[in-house]
Amino acid sequence: MSVPLGKAVRAASRLRGGGSAFPGLVVERIDPGFMARALRNLPRGVVVVSGTNGKTTTTKMVVELLQGQGLKVFTNRTGSNFTRGVAAALLGEVDWRGRLDADVAVLELDEAHAVHFVNLVPPTHCLLLNVLRDQLDRFGEIDKTTRLLEQIARKTTGTVVLNREDPRVASIASAIPRTAITYFGLDESLRGTFPSDDELRGATGTAPASDLPADVVLETVDGNTASFTMDGETSTVNLSLRGVYNIFNAAAALAMARVIMGGDVRRAPLLASLAAVEPAFGRGESLVVDGQPLELVLVKNPSGFRLGLKSFDAAGYATMIAINDNYADGRDMSWLWDVDFDSLKDGGVDMVSGVRAYDMALRLKYDDVPARAVDTDTGPALRTFIRSAQGRPKRIFCTYTAMLAIRRDLSRITDVKVVS
Repeated sequence: MSVPLGKAVRAASRLRGGGSAFPGLVVERIDPGFMARALRNLPRGVVVVSGTNGKTTTTKMVVELLQGQGLKVFTNRTGSNFTRGVAAALLGEVDWRGRLDADVAVLELDEAHAVHFVNLVPPTHCLLLNVLRDQLDRFGEIDKTTRLLEQIARKTTGTVVLNREDPRVASIASAIPRTAITYFGLDESLRGTFPSDDELRGATGTAPASDLPADVVLETVDGNTASFTMDGETSTVNLSLRGVYNIFNAAAALAMARVIMGGDVRRAPLLASLAAVEPAFGRGESLVVDGQPLELVLVKNPSGFRLGLKSFDAAGYATMIAINDNYADGRDMSWLWDVDFDSLKDGGVDMVSGVRAYDMALRLKYDDVPARAVDTDTGPALRTFIRSAQGRPKRIFCTYTAMLAIRRDLSRITDVKVVS
């Protein structure tokens, strides 16, 4: 009875505009074994993608790479990366008997909630991206996050894919000596572009494990063009994704897809699929407003904000920054002081908004970046920003809940992809 009830709750929730994860919470409460039953017999198994940064985009890439290989893929497309989000997504895909028509499940999971999930559903494979200081008011010290990822790896029955360049992620290998491990990594010339958490903070004492052989290596980056080495052969891909952080995520996605496909992998379709991947919602997503592009760039920690600023040239763009401190954003916004905003000095910031708008405006002041307007309410702030920036391309850097609110407001004036 749990599936019909869950589907009914899902239908009612969608009609009322309710949260996409609520039906999952209901079915979790009444039938804790639902996910395990639905996912247990998939031919290519269950894949968990976790880490601090890049989960949503990397999961989307893995899904589309596998679809390009001919697989039917189930995923939690809403970006709700708690277990209830997975359960809710399953309710939309299973039949009335709870059966899922898919070859493989590829699931983005929040670090802490992934531990709960893998205790219910041990994954066949996992992809662990990075460990950065992100929402420490939720997870505690950075080593706690490493231990969470380690627990995911311990529960994995097949292959664990690790980031060779993140010392904390690479160190997980020593905790799972009897597990198959593969790595993705960077050419040495790119390591300064993608610093580890310790390097970001000027710390010493840890270094990438550069002597580890990586299955996929990101060799070069030139704008949206990147070259990757796999099996000793280097291929160049022109990506639809924007932002250097997404390009390293592409190496991770390639490594995971190659593990899942094994000897069945077809290189040319793999690279073609990678070239075609569009940004996940809010992660470099480009919309059109008044005939001009408007880009949404999600920021949630120093690394992500720094790489976002580095990836997108501010020249000629009107800029808005929206910072919230709701639970999904993390309550501790002190990390803003670890971001260098010098690239915004010449053009300034047209609008600062969100619950923590004045904190953000103060931070900009210390870097001598002009902030022309401040409004804590993102709705009116967005309208003012669009009106004042007519005729110019626009870019909004925003935390997660600010992004959701801004996308909702933008959907009233332009085409915004609906995520369901």
